[in-house]
Amino acid sequence: MAETRDIIETDVVIVGAGPAGLAAAIRLKQCAPELGVMIVEKSAEIGGHILSGAVMNPVGLDELIPDWRARAPQGPAVTSDHFHVLTAGGGFEIPSLLLPPLMKTPGAVIVSLSDLVRWLAEEAQGLGVDIYPMTAASDLYRTDDGAVQGIITGDLGRDRSGQEKPGFAPGIAIKAKYTLLGEGARGSLAKGVIRDFGLDAQADPQLYALGLKEIWEVPAASHSPGRVDHFLGHPLGGETSGGGFLYHAADRRIYLGLVVHLNYANPTLSPYDEFQRFKAHPTIAAVLEGATRLSYGARALTSGGLQSIPDLAFPGGALIGCAAGFMNLPALKGIHSAIRSGRATAEAVAAAIAKGRAHDVIEGLNDTVLNTGIGAELRPVRNVKPLWARFGTLFGVLLGGVELWCQSLLKASPFGTLRHTGADYKALRPLESVTALHYPVPRPPLGSDRNASVFLANISHDDDQPVHLRLADPAVPVAENLPRYGEPARLYCPAGVYEVVTVDGQPVFRINAQNCVHCKTCDIKDPAQNITWVPPEGGSGPNYAGM
Repeated sequence: MAETRDIIETDVVIVGAGPAGLAAAIRLKQCAPELGVMIVEKSAEIGGHILSGAVMNPVGLDELIPDWRARAPQGPAVTSDHFHVLTAGGGFEIPSLLLPPLMKTPGAVIVSLSDLVRWLAEEAQGLGVDIYPMTAASDLYRTDDGAVQGIITGDLGRDRSGQEKPGFAPGIAIKAKYTLLGEGARGSLAKGVIRDFGLDAQADPQLYALGLKEIWEVPAASHSPGRVDHFLGHPLGGETSGGGFLYHAADRRIYLGLVVHLNYANPTLSPYDEFQRFKAHPTIAAVLEGATRLSYGARALTSGGLQSIPDLAFPGGALIGCAAGFMNLPALKGIHSAIRSGRATAEAVAAAIAKGRAHDVIEGLNDTVLNTGIGAELRPVRNVKPLWARFGTLFGVLLGGVELWCQSLLKASPFGTLRHTGADYKALRPLESVTALHYPVPRPPLGSDRNASVFLANISHDDDQPVHLRLADPAVPVAENLPRYGEPARLYCPAGVYEVVTVDGQPVFRINAQNCVHCKTCDIKDPAQNITWVPPEGGSGPNYAGM
């Protein structure tokens, strides 16, 4: 093919410096130190776009770096695990003896995932991995027959209309024998290869949830290092699945969040405002009394489980981590599986390169990855999400509990394997078929509006760059989504990116791309599938600290 851009060559290029990408890079160098391994990361700093709860199952790191506990940043080990059901004004705790063993994780550790991946990046660099932050992978570099042979990085220095500004620098091609996509949930390149190569032809639709998280500094009297609390019920009610979490980390920090599954039906629901209601509940408000909010962020996470895992290998590369979706939904844990997937894929890639192979399909990769322990963990919990979706929170959770106890005691399911019925965006109902939800104005110190929260996400976007939230048809939001659904983008976005304003008496759909926290919810939930999220200029977006 004719080349019109500079090309850099390496053995393996990895997109995304998250736990999966860094684990893959480290394992490649452990297996074959002579290999050239390169990671590109779109955030300004390593860890800047990483957000997770996070209570981590340590098995993934134990396998990758056995002495990590002596050297890596980490919070307290989990000392107690509590599950609560909240009502509007109260609630109760579920006795621990009633909880299935599959919901418990012995040896779990509370971590800041963004701090942990910074350390993993240092480990990788110490082994000779080249890591390039502020570098967005905007496209795939392909052979003439369509196989992937690397990536193309995004241009720098285009204005909002796409014209070159002074100092413009075109993207480069990074050519590699294999390309690993570790972009996280709903990555733009992963979305493309899944579609182009039909990787999900035998899988159920991938399902997602939106996780909103804040870090608070609480008074010493309210802090119990190592305590973990999970919450069901209020504010989400019976029809919307999801729940809250409150983790007591180190240094009087608590990690507070709400996870809202994106298969909700009511288009007037606002996950952000539900989070404000969650914080106002007496149980949560008591912990936050006298506390100071330090940071805010939001991110989509996969929730489809075993049924939604696509084929991992494509010609010239593979999906790793949450780009494929290995989240254990009942346990709300996926970091260890992301690490395991990166590690196993790296071993397969290193073996292929040692045989002189390149740009081909690594056969049997799904079995290789699932046999790391991921499959054994996900199979017993595979029906929890479908049961929740079919029967709502009350009966769905009860049936899910029956399922997990049967799996624990009998190693079998009374339900077989339940399938997911459709993608999240198909779940929305028209306005006339739902009861509209109305939210009070958030009141400090517990509540806050979106703008105040976005400020704490440390977002940086050059306003004069191409809008990275692309509409296939600019008329759809007002002509179709507004009358049918009330244009839900203005509500499901946790950062105030989308709004409908009146200009000369007519509704106008506006995109405030500079507010975007890169959660990808719009790409997932838009009922018309009219919005496509693509990476903005490298270095744009949030810059999370400690998330």
